[in-house]
Amino acid sequence: MVIDALGTPQSLLLLGGTSEIAAAIAREYAARRPLRIVLAARPSSHRDETAAAFRAAGCTVETLDFEATRPETHGALVEEAAAGGDIDIAVVAHGILGDQEQAWTDPAAAIQLAQVNYVSAVACGVALAAQVRRQGHGVIVALSSVAGERARRSNFPYGSTKAGMDAFYSGLGMALREHGGRVLIVRPGFVRSRMTTGLDTPPLSTTPEEVADAVVDGIASGAETIWVPKSMRWVMTVVRHLPRPIFRRLPF
Repeated sequence: MVIDALGTPQSLLLLGGTSEIAAAIAREYAARRPLRIVLAARPSSHRDETAAAFRAAGCTVETLDFEATRPETHGALVEEAAAGGDIDIAVVAHGILGDQEQAWTDPAAAIQLAQVNYVSAVACGVALAAQVRRQGHGVIVALSSVAGERARRSNFPYGSTKAGMDAFYSGLGMALREHGGRVLIVRPGFVRSRMTTGLDTPPLSTTPEEVADAVVDGIASGAETIWVPKSMRWVMTVVRHLPRPIFRRLPF
């Protein structure tokens, strides 16, 4: 199984299968033709509903139990997902936002944030890279964040985990090129989703569907990194180079 000339895959693995962004990416491709979709997520009614919706759209759907806090199981999970055929696109979409004040004052909260957003993401990347090398092709989509571009007072625990994840997948993309694989790093701004419910919506916010559109376009164009919305790239370029005394006074 490979991505065809029109950029449409035949199989998707969603690690964090109940993620709104992951589901939106799958819907984009399923609208073109039926797919084989592997939803890897914790057992839940939401996972069942997501699977049922894709089956109703004509897709073949498998569900696998995925626990981000058990990275030692990720290798076996990827192998199980690939037992039904090659994985054309894998989306690493799981993550938590957490309570940012608690995360720098409570060791348990900090460790959980790092384990889910960074350690688990790295374990998934290693397992997926092994599968890409076995099959000789494949695209790994890593859902990062602009929060990883520069640590901010308001969310530096979360941003630090995304910075680490982003760096790992940037290197993984270089490592996989000679094996026929690619990595697409996605850096969205504030996404209006379940995870951000109740938070103030800043300028340049986006939606899961807009992120999905950008991911599908990025895969088709062979991009290695995308920002969503596109203007966020230039905003973060400015933010990244601001002198620290000025940066500290910014209201975020």
